[in-house]
This record gives sequence, C-alpha cells and structure tokens, in this order.
Amino acid sequence: MNRHNSGKIERKKKASSGGKTPKPTIFLLGFLLILVGVFGVLYNPSNSTDDAVSWDVSESGTLSFHQREEPVFTAQEIEDVYFPESSDTLKLISFESKGDKVQSLLRLPANYNSSSSGSPGIVLLPGATISKEAEQGLAVELSKMGYATLTLDQRNLGGVNTEKDIELFKADIEPVEYSMVYDALKAIDVLAVQAEIDPKRLAIIGESNGGRFAVLACALEPSLKGVIGISTSGYGTEEIDPADVDDSEKYRFYRSIDPDTYLFTLPPSKFVLIHSFNDTVIPHEMALKTFALAKEPKAMYNVTEATHGYTGSMSPYLKKELALLLN
Repeated sequence: MNRHNSGKIERKKKASSGGKTPKPTIFLLGFLLILVGVFGVLYNPSNSTDDAVSWDVSESGTLSFHQREEPVFTAQEIEDVYFPESSDTLKLISFESKGDKVQSLLRLPANYNSSSSGSPGIVLLPGATISKEAEQGLAVELSKMGYATLTLDQRNLGGVNTEKDIELFKADIEPVEYSMVYDALKAIDVLAVQAEIDPKRLAIIGESNGGRFAVLACALEPSLKGVIGISTSGYGTEEIDPADVDDSEKYRFYRSIDPDTYLFTLPPSKFVLIHSFNDTVIPHEMALKTFALAKEPKAMYNVTEATHGYTGSMSPYLKKELALLLN
C-alpha cells in the first residue's frame, strides 16, 4: 500500500469516526480480540474431551456415556500392611477418570502365575464410608478363591448427596453419582489391561451403595460376565407412575441412578444378589423387589445375621457364583 492510498483511508476513517484512533489503542483492541478468540477455542465445551462432557440420559431415565478413551494409570507394587501374613501381591494403582486421579488397590492371588491366560479379575466397590483399605478383608477372601481384585476409593467414599446431584443434573452439569459410575467403568478398563489378568474373565462386585453402582456399571459394560450385589437393592422407582410425578426432571434423574432401571439390559451378564433376611440398613423386601424385576440369568441367596454388608456365611454362595461366572 502506498502513502497516497494510506492517506485516503485515513481520511475516510476521520469522516466516519470523527477522529483518528491512536495506534496503541488499535493494537490493544486487536490483541484483546485475538485473546478472546483463543480463550473461546480453549474453553469451548464442544472441544471437551471424553472424560469431561460424556454423558446422556434418555427420556426414560437411562444413563449412557460416550466411548471411553484408553486407560491412563500408574502402578506400583507395595507392601501388604493390611494382611502381612498373605502371600498375595499388592499394587497401588492410580488411574485417570473425569480429570481426577482415582486410587485403587490391585490384589493378585499368590498363585496367579499358574495360569498362562491370567487370573480372573473382579472390580470391587465398597459400601458408603468404606475405603479401599477397609475393603481388603473381602479382597483377601476373594483372593483365596483364586480371584484378583481391583478395589476403588470411590468419590466421597461412596457417599452420595442426591439433592445436590439433582441440582447439577438440572443445570446440565454431571452429577457426582454419574462420575462414580464412570469411575467403575474406567476401573474395568484398567483391570482388563493388567498383564496378570485374563480380560475375558471379569466381573464386578459391590456392597450396599457400591452394589448399586456395580449394577449400573455392569449394564453399561457388556464384557463383564456378571454382577454380584451384596446387601443392596434398587430404589423402587419402577413402582412410581410418571403421570403422578410433579417434577419430571427430578424423576428422570432418580430413574437414571436406580439399578432397577437397568436390570432388563443386564443379560447375558448374570445378576446375583446376596442379602440378609435381617439386614439392618436395606430391608430384605427391597432386595426381593429388585430381584423380581431382574431377567434370567439370575440368582439370589439369603443369610440370617442382623447386620449389613458381607459376612462369612455369604462365602459359600459367593464362591459358587464366581465359579459359575469366571471359571
């Protein structure tokens, strides 16, 4: 551009704006526009990764996730201070899920090397308030039966705030309970790629609230051979007539976290419940209703202790069903 043409442009600017804009101001405005553009590209939700915005809920209340990315994790063999008398191998595994690091313990049976195809594996979800360390008692029992376990520290140690999650759901923000289900799915992915594990022989077990997440995870991951719920049940939303619900979005959210919603999608994965007639937290009647809704293949076993969670009397049933599922 020559100086003459440049002068004409400047005069047009003067005529239209009434004054000349200082060059530093022009440069500053240009820089700000570029900065805003870059910010928009970086923080545009449409550019979010799989682990950020990846969930949908159907009108009927069924949760689904977009395709999961390859698992990213670190593994370190550690001393088994929880059961030092055990000959198991224990590893601390930290894996990525929803932008967070989930801590877990992988327990490998002492004889896992005896199988060239690898050990059958179980993702183990503790009940609310129970850490991965506190769940090692059951993990050791499963190890004695010949099964490797990956036990998670669930978000909030398995506790849920349903009312807060409803607010998030209505705002199109992922509820924490959805993230907890996703953590279980990522744990399955992590377990499947461990060199000591047979990825074709995997199942999931959950106690209490962990059992609810386990059912959802099994319904969303068809590679699992089955799910075993210990002292757990659905929420009973199947009994509610949608026409009687004042808040349809609240109802849709409750449906999306209710194991009962997913029972019809479980087959051919097997559904197993182990419950006490005298459970002190989740009434036996609720477990019976959930079991009645489930499709074959399914099985239910009952014990009598007035307690909640795994007991030694459940061991024979657990051993029987795992042998049917994974051996």
